[in-house]
Amino acid sequence: MAKTQLMISAGLALVLAACGSETTEAPTGTAETVVEETAEAAEETVAEEVVEQRTLASVLENQSEEVKARYPFRNPQATLEFFEIEPGETVVDTLPGEVWYAGILSEYLGSEGKVIGADYSVDMWRLFKGFVDEEYLTRKATWTETWVADMEENSEDGDAPFGAVVYGSVDEAHTGVADTVLMVRAVHHFNRLEDEGQYFSGALSDAMTMLKPGGILGIVQHRGPEGNDDAWAEGDNGYVKQSTVVSMAEAAGFELVEASEINANPKDQPTNEDVVWRLPPSLATSREDAELKAQMEAIGESDRMTLKFRKPA
Repeated sequence: MAKTQLMISAGLALVLAACGSETTEAPTGTAETVVEETAEAAEETVAEEVVEQRTLASVLENQSEEVKARYPFRNPQATLEFFEIEPGETVVDTLPGEVWYAGILSEYLGSEGKVIGADYSVDMWRLFKGFVDEEYLTRKATWTETWVADMEENSEDGDAPFGAVVYGSVDEAHTGVADTVLMVRAVHHFNRLEDEGQYFSGALSDAMTMLKPGGILGIVQHRGPEGNDDAWAEGDNGYVKQSTVVSMAEAAGFELVEASEINANPKDQPTNEDVVWRLPPSLATSREDAELKAQMEAIGESDRMTLKFRKPA
């Protein structure tokens, strides 16, 4: 915004100098018209520069060092490019964070795009035993308003606006509007509670509803070995089998376009006794054991599937 004002001020100075000089031909039209045209031209120039500067690489480079420290494991540029996300599009981000991916997307999509945060329903959150209390659930009841307000408070000129929706309550306003629906490290929650309320199949149905024809469902998820027990890989331990995710998505009507190893980590070979939170950044099982912590850090973050599905056109 400051840059825009500076350019407009410089333009006005030139107009005034031209009008006050006896040796310079005055611009055609009234002074008021010239001022308005100069201001509009300056704003258009700034807008063009903003669009040019907002490459995905530049947006990612603009993040904090703390955020960038996660890039080797989350591979944001390769991941978002794999899902074919472009400026000006509308993207639904499941369980959005301030940065991952909603904040990054808002900067990248720009003012012509939109970021729609999608949260779990209060009924689903209620099943997170030992993690949530009534105060937490009360806050979740107004999440669609408070999340948008918080994100907009921290947004800048040229960022994409925000919206919000709750799985299980997708209304007409969110029907057929999205170019992409992202489910990044969220499928294990949906899948582990499928038997309690069909939360995974319901979320896939909602994604289908929100997407435009031909739109993309992008899934990144902690991947459990196909040889491990099915019960272990339901999601309670953070891991889900890739075959399970593909089967569920195809049953919901999605077409698998491509599976990528962008976020693979072959060092992560969990057994039926392991949980994903043993690894960084949580290191939940080794906080008091320096040797075990070093072993987990040497593995790095989890092995993750990266799957691109498409809604039939």
